[in-house]
Amino acid sequence: MHGGDEVVAAPAGPPQPLDWKFSQVFGERTAGEEVQEVDIISAIEFDKTGDHLATGDRGGRVVLFERTDTKDHGVSRRDLERMDYLISRHPEFRYKTEFQSHEPEFDYLKSLEIEEKINKIRWCQTANSALFLLSTNDKTIKFWKVQEKKVKKISDMNLDPSKAVGNGSIASSSSSSSPKPCLANGSSLGGSYNYLSHDFSFPPGGLPSLHLPVVTSQETNLVARCRRVYGHAHDYHINSISNNSDGETFISADDLRINLWNLEISNQSFNIVDVKPANMEDLTGKPLLFWYFSLLLSLLKVYASSVLFNIFAKVMVIVMSIIAEVITSAEFHPTHCNMLAYSSSKGSIRLIDLRQSALCDSHAKLFEEPEAPGSRSFFTEIIASISDIKFAKDGRYILSRDYMTLKLWDINMDSGPVATFQVHEYLRPKLCDLYENDSIFDKFECCLSGDGLRVATGSYSNLFRVFGCAPGSTEATTLEASKNPMRRQVQTPSRPSRPLSSITRVVRRGTETPGVDANGNSFDFTTKLLHLAWHPTENSIACAAANSLYMYYA
Repeated sequence: MHGGDEVVAAPAGPPQPLDWKFSQVFGERTAGEEVQEVDIISAIEFDKTGDHLATGDRGGRVVLFERTDTKDHGVSRRDLERMDYLISRHPEFRYKTEFQSHEPEFDYLKSLEIEEKINKIRWCQTANSALFLLSTNDKTIKFWKVQEKKVKKISDMNLDPSKAVGNGSIASSSSSSSPKPCLANGSSLGGSYNYLSHDFSFPPGGLPSLHLPVVTSQETNLVARCRRVYGHAHDYHINSISNNSDGETFISADDLRINLWNLEISNQSFNIVDVKPANMEDLTGKPLLFWYFSLLLSLLKVYASSVLFNIFAKVMVIVMSIIAEVITSAEFHPTHCNMLAYSSSKGSIRLIDLRQSALCDSHAKLFEEPEAPGSRSFFTEIIASISDIKFAKDGRYILSRDYMTLKLWDINMDSGPVATFQVHEYLRPKLCDLYENDSIFDKFECCLSGDGLRVATGSYSNLFRVFGCAPGSTEATTLEASKNPMRRQVQTPSRPSRPLSSITRVVRRGTETPGVDANGNSFDFTTKLLHLAWHPTENSIACAAANSLYMYYA
């Protein structure tokens, strides 16, 4: 209060939790329908405007969808402004087109089969009403242009094919059904005359005029054309591609290297990050070492005492800690073309500046969470591996997803994450089972809302979680990829703030029943929601459950 005239507004609290509703589904399965492996969606991405959505599947196909509810509905802009029109329409997308991006290949030099599965899709800047995007499988990146092409057709035919001579040539010409008089120069506007192609005589009244068919373009078809192929640059599987904000370059990352490409040059790339260890046995021996220890671990569980099992697990933790880390994801900064971040299998994120050196062996900043004393176990390093990272729209924050949690990092503070969200803490007692059926190695993606107030990621049983990350927010919503997304709701709050120890104990207390989540629902490891994307400007989420694409709005 100031002079009795001004009232100081109370500070605004955190935003209210969103009420999510089902929008639409593409490729919905019927009860008992078997899903083909090639139809399972493996990548999903909105473009910058949010008017187009692209999905890729394990069969190497890219499917494009376009938004239809934001187009002209017959109401003028002035009328909308007069009515103080709010954009609260039901989001609607429709199928636009699809094309075969990659085919299965075979590397004869390495005796290696390269599958056609689409690993990542990234939209590029549009030009001349054409859509541009990058798609990649394990080895090859392709640059696609999708554009409407006018179909040229011959219309207003003035030739009568029914009056052709024996040799197949056209023997008549007619422009109308009624005869027309001859012109002064002897030509004719119409009429029908029969003559042989090589042996003909002048018709009475003069030489007829030459009538050419008219070529018109009335229909348009979408045509996808591969503009460039960026290949032969990665020895290991490509896990990430990311566009630069300069609109000219992009990066591709595999387990050991990150390469910088120019969109216009497909036969040359620059290696900017190389984490290949001096002794490659540190990596090549890893799968064998995992298999060997896993076998012994399974035998010890069955035949040995719990004391011997715990001793062996601790020994394995020490051995695995000396194995070199690998790159798991990479992303360009959304506004600074000289900055990018990449994550590793040891749970760290490195921010690098391309202005420092051509080969970015050293990082500008390192983000990692200190390990709590006494918390190390056999699964610590496995579940700490980051599967995906995303920059916020303003570039201030980085969202990372490891197996158990979502973490939000401030790029100006490298002491630890500013927020940690427990995704499926009730699975912690089942880590041994998850390891035996390889589910512990599933790579879940994450996404942020355009306003930066919420984050989302997937889980098992076709569930995905939405968390509020605004200061003071306790929003933690669980939705199911179905026509009734609110069917399953976790009652226990899952948004702990640091420190996490007390909250973690609360979450675990209600999950002692095997195969049951925090709300008493059974979970299914075979149905997992790995891929999802948030609309860049609205509260709308697209997520992939097997071969089905579900869309929700709030």
